[in-house]
Amino acid sequence: MEKEILEIIRNALKEDMPLGDVTTDNLIPENHQSKAYFIAKENGVISGVEVASLVFKEVGGKVAIHFSVQDGDEVKNKQVIGTIEGDTKTILKGERVALNLLQRMSGIATTTHNYVNELTGNCKILDTRKTTPNLRILEKKAVVDGGGTNHRYCLSDMVMIKDNHIDAVGSIAKAVKLAKSKVTNLKIEVEVETLEQFKEALETSCDIIMLDNMSNELMRECVLLNNKRKQLEASGNMTLERIASVSAVGVDFISVGALTHSVKSLDISLKFH
Repeated sequence: MEKEILEIIRNALKEDMPLGDVTTDNLIPENHQSKAYFIAKENGVISGVEVASLVFKEVGGKVAIHFSVQDGDEVKNKQVIGTIEGDTKTILKGERVALNLLQRMSGIATTTHNYVNELTGNCKILDTRKTTPNLRILEKKAVVDGGGTNHRYCLSDMVMIKDNHIDAVGSIAKAVKLAKSKVTNLKIEVEVETLEQFKEALETSCDIIMLDNMSNELMRECVLLNNKRKQLEASGNMTLERIASVSAVGVDFISVGALTHSVKSLDISLKFH
């Protein structure tokens, strides 16, 4: 995992200073030393502490980094969450990339935490593949730091039979049968939108049924018909305001694309002493 994260960091640093940092390189002498503080500018949940630290290590130079919080910790507005001390050039060159990743991941962790807090019963919040291209490993880690659960990481992880697959194959039953004949070691999930589709999926050998864009009343009917035969996942228009009522229906999972596709970054700054 660290290898993939380092590749993200290296690409981000290359993007930010392809020919060096012309300001820092020409204004700051080689031996200049500074101390700076990471400060949370709003309440939230932290994620990306180690990632931010790796950014400065990748820049090079000598710096000592200490965070007083760990990934998953709640922080308050104006709280000092860490310090970095050492070569000024290293601090300035790594600052923006480190903050971008730390803020983005902390925003996802905070949003996930807010959704998880609305749950009732044993239901879990799942993320989706609606992630920023090439940042999925970081964004899904942030979901876990916020108390959520990762759904499939990629298209290779499980069979997910959605409406377009069903239309192409001909029916839910045919799609599941075909998948079962060719894939033996992965779970199979089927997306349904109507009660009729749910009943058809219930009679197949799939493992999970996704209830897509259903009303609470329709989902409740599916839960009763299911009688714990399959795992059930609610999906589609799962706003923060709906989580409590949907989880109370009795589904096992609620998947929320908004955890990653439209999240607001947590405001964190780096201030020199």
